[in-house]
Amino acid sequence: MTQASNQPRITELLDHQLLSYIERMRLNPNRRLTNRSRGEHLRGRSGQSNEFADYRDYTAGDDVRFIDWNIFARLRRPYLKIFQQEEEMHVTVLIDASTSMTFEDKLTRAKQLAAAFGVMGLMNLERVSVYAFNQRNNGIGVLRPCIGRQSMRKLFAFIEKIEGGGEAPLDEAIDLMLTRHRGRGIAVVLSDFLTHGDLRRSFNVLHSAGLEPFAIQILGPTELDPELTGDLRMIDSETGQMLDVSAAGDLIGLYHEYRENFTRNLEQLTRHRSGRFVCINAGDDLRHILFDVLRRRGWVR
Repeated sequence: MTQASNQPRITELLDHQLLSYIERMRLNPNRRLTNRSRGEHLRGRSGQSNEFADYRDYTAGDDVRFIDWNIFARLRRPYLKIFQQEEEMHVTVLIDASTSMTFEDKLTRAKQLAAAFGVMGLMNLERVSVYAFNQRNNGIGVLRPCIGRQSMRKLFAFIEKIEGGGEAPLDEAIDLMLTRHRGRGIAVVLSDFLTHGDLRRSFNVLHSAGLEPFAIQILGPTELDPELTGDLRMIDSETGQMLDVSAAGDLIGLYHEYRENFTRNLEQLTRHRSGRFVCINAGDDLRHILFDVLRRRGWVR
């Protein structure tokens, strides 16, 4: 452990120990939406190709028939052989970098989760692409599809450079992403979902494009449990619109009711399209989110 801590970090997003754990994790979609090229996800028919492609770490639940026992005898660590006939799943990550995401480190947590999902895809020999949006007039930042461990530094460099600020609606960003995207798989959407756009349509078009939505709503501690009293002026961080509120403390109950209803609606939108949804606290530890929330819910294994 001491030796690992003294090594230069490959990224500021994830420490060495956490990155090592993530490299051994696997995405676990509800549907097997894959494309006809190399990857770990097996095609739904009998037979295997004899054309060797690569190795990857063994994880619980993998077929032990594909362990390379010669390597195990030398290294005392199981590695799985991957063959050419196995198909790939495209992992698409969409990061909301609008102004509201800069509140209480929501964007920082989104970037860390994007890096984690990207690493899982790359280490699984899936094609990984990342999209980031903030300003409405600036279009959308794109990391074009890449694959394998050798693309990890490229992934980290792209995510680390993402800056917050802007008012681009989430539904427009999804539309723009789909004009550039090709392939079936999963779409990881990292956002607070505080948008005026039509989210029902957004999830519909993702589903129609063959992408299973993995929607993660990231809210700050104050957004989840505000402590407000007296007379206040609320200002929308993206539109600048103002709202004067009297006796704010009396409205806290209504706020919680509305927020919980909004979250339930988002969950229903994703579930009805064979997707997944979870709301997380940006203040929670990243390890807790990955291991105690996402893994226990079956998003990853």
